[in-house]
Amino acid sequence: MTLMRWVEEGKGDLVISDVIMPDGNGLDALPRIGRMRPGLPVIVISAQNTIMTAIQAAEAEAYDYLPKPFDLPDLMKRSARALELKRRAPKTVIPPKDTGDDLPMVGRTGGMQALYRLVARVMNTDLSVMITGESGTGKSLIARAIHDFSDRRTLPFIVAQSIDLQGIDGPSALMARARGGSIVFDEIADYDEDTQARVVRMLDLLGDNAPRIMSTSQVDLAGRMASDAFRSDLFYRLGGVTLQVPSLRERVDDIPLLAEHFLAKGERELGSVRRLSKDASDVIRAHNWPGNVRQLENMIRRLLVTSSEPEITKAEVEQILGNQPVSEPLKGGGEGEKLSASVARHLKRYFDLHGGQLPPPGVYQRILREIELPLIEIALDATSGNQAKCADLLGINRNTLRKKITDLDIRVTRRRKLM
Repeated sequence: MTLMRWVEEGKGDLVISDVIMPDGNGLDALPRIGRMRPGLPVIVISAQNTIMTAIQAAEAEAYDYLPKPFDLPDLMKRSARALELKRRAPKTVIPPKDTGDDLPMVGRTGGMQALYRLVARVMNTDLSVMITGESGTGKSLIARAIHDFSDRRTLPFIVAQSIDLQGIDGPSALMARARGGSIVFDEIADYDEDTQARVVRMLDLLGDNAPRIMSTSQVDLAGRMASDAFRSDLFYRLGGVTLQVPSLRERVDDIPLLAEHFLAKGERELGSVRRLSKDASDVIRAHNWPGNVRQLENMIRRLLVTSSEPEITKAEVEQILGNQPVSEPLKGGGEGEKLSASVARHLKRYFDLHGGQLPPPGVYQRILREIELPLIEIALDATSGNQAKCADLLGINRNTLRKKITDLDIRVTRRRKLM
């Protein structure tokens, strides 16, 4: 290999290597480069865009990892920083026990790549890790990846529920089971006050051979703590490093990539060979995915079973998804904020989430539907389900209201008569 000859001859001050090389895997050469030229920085570039690439690059002591496609100025900045650093000593590389090819942590968007790099950095530290994100984003998969590709990979991995901490011997039994491995407190925000206190006492008694502590939460723990619904001493013990897993609507460009991943997985497991039509792919990309990656995977599995043709159609996707409007809640904002300001803030964030690219077509109808749904639901509730009064309140025709109720799949419940 010409590269290795140059390294051995002492040529060059920086290596930029692709993962896929004509004569092998570029990552495999990193340990040898480290032995031959300790401290020679290596920047790895790759089109694979999976968490395993970032982890393997970190384990192989790469200076940096850059997913394709990338901007040349970004590569130049990283190269300049690498050249300014002091030479590092070589480190023995311990290969992971698994290739991780089946980990559905797939994504090329900036948010996911930043998450991958942070996972790789904290993997072999003793810092506690708090993993936050909406339901279905893959928080438990991140925790599992941190354990499986760390120095603790041969030790137990324990996911603890609140029931595991009940009773006098609960915390000590949990520690005994972990044996210096990893403990994940799943959805820690759901723990009651007594269980939170038990976790604090358990963490205070950690000594030699202590397990790695991780936790997951789909709610804002800082907000819970501010309202005295979550113990501050527990919050600070668990939050050594916080990893925020993006929602699927924050990584729109990853949706087709994930869909193809799940189609390939289904082909291996179920023997069903299917592909998405362009129209079907567009519908999937434009959907809001309140259930995130888990919902997307479940839908793909259903399509693999229910579709009779090799190509999955738009109609088949729409039949499963139903007529579900975009329903992302507006976040932030203070009391007394005008509706227009709140909507403008929401729209700005929505456009910003696409990283300089335009959102999927159909923004106008999606945004109108998002505003229209809660407006009609609240108006119906205020008029006790009386559609005539609701139509009058909204200033629209009663038939128009009925059509919108049907289109938006709104359930109408009549209660008492209005006086």
